[in-house]
Amino acid sequence: MAAWAQAQSVAVAARRVEDGLAAAALALMAILPAIEPTLRTLFAVGIPGTTGYVENLTLWVAYLGAMVASREGRHLDLSTGMPALSKIKPAAKQFVAFLSTAVSGGLFWASFQFVRSETSEPLHIGGWLPVAAAEAILPIAFAAMTLRFVLDAGGWRARALAALGMPAIAATGLLLAPFAQQLVWPGVMLLAAAVLLGAPIFVALGGMALLFFFADGVPIAAIPVETYRVVASPSLPTIPLFTLAGYLLAESGASLRLVRLFRAWFGWLPGGTAIAATLVCAFFSTFTGASGVTILALGGLLLPVLVKSGYLEQFSLGLVTSTGSIGLLFPPSLAVILYGVVAHISIPDLFMAGIGPGLLMVVGICACGVIRGARSGVARPPFSAPEALAAVWDAKWEIMVPAVALFGVFGGFSTLTEAAAVTVVYVFVVETVIHRDLRPTSDLPRVLVKSATLVGGVFVILGVAMGLTNYLVDAEIPAQAALWVKTHVESRLLFLVALNLFLLAVGCLDGFSAIIIAVPLVQPISAAFGIHPIHLAMIFLVNLELGYLMPPLGMNLFLASYRFETSLAVVTRSAMPFVAVLLAVLLLVTYWPALIIGVP
Repeated sequence: MAAWAQAQSVAVAARRVEDGLAAAALALMAILPAIEPTLRTLFAVGIPGTTGYVENLTLWVAYLGAMVASREGRHLDLSTGMPALSKIKPAAKQFVAFLSTAVSGGLFWASFQFVRSETSEPLHIGGWLPVAAAEAILPIAFAAMTLRFVLDAGGWRARALAALGMPAIAATGLLLAPFAQQLVWPGVMLLAAAVLLGAPIFVALGGMALLFFFADGVPIAAIPVETYRVVASPSLPTIPLFTLAGYLLAESGASLRLVRLFRAWFGWLPGGTAIAATLVCAFFSTFTGASGVTILALGGLLLPVLVKSGYLEQFSLGLVTSTGSIGLLFPPSLAVILYGVVAHISIPDLFMAGIGPGLLMVVGICACGVIRGARSGVARPPFSAPEALAAVWDAKWEIMVPAVALFGVFGGFSTLTEAAAVTVVYVFVVETVIHRDLRPTSDLPRVLVKSATLVGGVFVILGVAMGLTNYLVDAEIPAQAALWVKTHVESRLLFLVALNLFLLAVGCLDGFSAIIIAVPLVQPISAAFGIHPIHLAMIFLVNLELGYLMPPLGMNLFLASYRFETSLAVVTRSAMPFVAVLLAVLLLVTYWPALIIGVP
């Protein structure tokens, strides 16, 4: 009993340390770039090395968040809402634990080798902090995740079997090197089976990267090299910062104020409540991305409002599910930022190009609400000018959030990262000082940890996906694919059809990792057909938004099933009318590029 109590106290202490470090790192990466524009404007000075600090803090936030996600079982996977797995659940869980342990252990060893090699380089951050010290979070995080995959396997027997994954991956590297080529595709099939049974997506992508590098005789330390390169890149800090701003808004009373605002202004129209719900979701998903946070955070508020207004529950469920990523193209969308980083395209240009397609999607969903409201005779309150003005006054600070986020960038006063940090500070002040919905001492740490957990779940996928992409590029897969397509597909129209089908398939899994993996593949092929890079970006991003709703693997379908405790089949049927609307927008964007600003 004493040993058990001691183990429990160690676990609690480790939990507090992880949470504290994750919260502190995220808070610090918001404070530093927020101070920088003020110092530069008022005193013509700055903080030396701020950019390097923030980029490496992003790495720490990402992998501390990944550790927390592993502890809480919050890594992105595809098992949610799959009742068919219940019959094989014990065996599936054991298989997943074994393979997850093996892959995570392999990534730990790769990261350890990478950091050890970096200690010989005299590179420093801010002139004093060794880069290797910042990179050390990679092996630490993968070691912690490996241990947790073992501990979460079940009883002692199950844990022992899961732990065999570590010697299994080591034995593969030492003893099976002569058969590396023959192991690749059986290994890929095992990883695909594991991810369908509930293994985290990063395990499948990281496992494939390990297999491919191993088969080609390339040191597996190349994977964390690419991980560090993408996570610690100059534009990526905006993603955790805008995610934090979105969480601060979602955890406060901002959603209630915005619902009141949009209902006051649009509730008198046919389908007014549906329009209000769509606009609220568009506002929130611009900050939280297509990660499903909007569904989880606002679903419990919006679904009862829609049903109470007279909409059928099935329609309301479909609306809330389909609008979970409706703001994907509007600034400061995280997906647009990531696409710009990967494709080396101006992020402001992408935001300008996304205005037309984004408005089309919002208007299309709102039109569904108007038609249903008119047909069903949904009650409509009369327009009240005093209530409309009072709602504007009540939500005035939240209305200004997009302006705060974009003013510095488009006005030339700050970088995108600095604008994101200023937005976080602005939202923090609004929700803690002005509205007092959040308490700095008790609520802020919780929100910081939740934000870091989401960032960790996404960034650990991005890191290993970048390693896999690096292999594909080095193997000249994109160039070979472009040559093959150009040789066998003569019609530009047929290529666009095939491109849409391919992107819908990859978008079902995870939009962020799809960007990392698929953009380098499709860019050279689309260039061969004369497709403008910004046109390709809009096709890609609209496909991703639709992919989140495509059965059988659309992520938002699973999240809505989980949030509303409804079967996946019911959620899918509810979302299909809205999928048809978004599909029509996709066809317009694909075959009528004149809709897109900046595309000739």
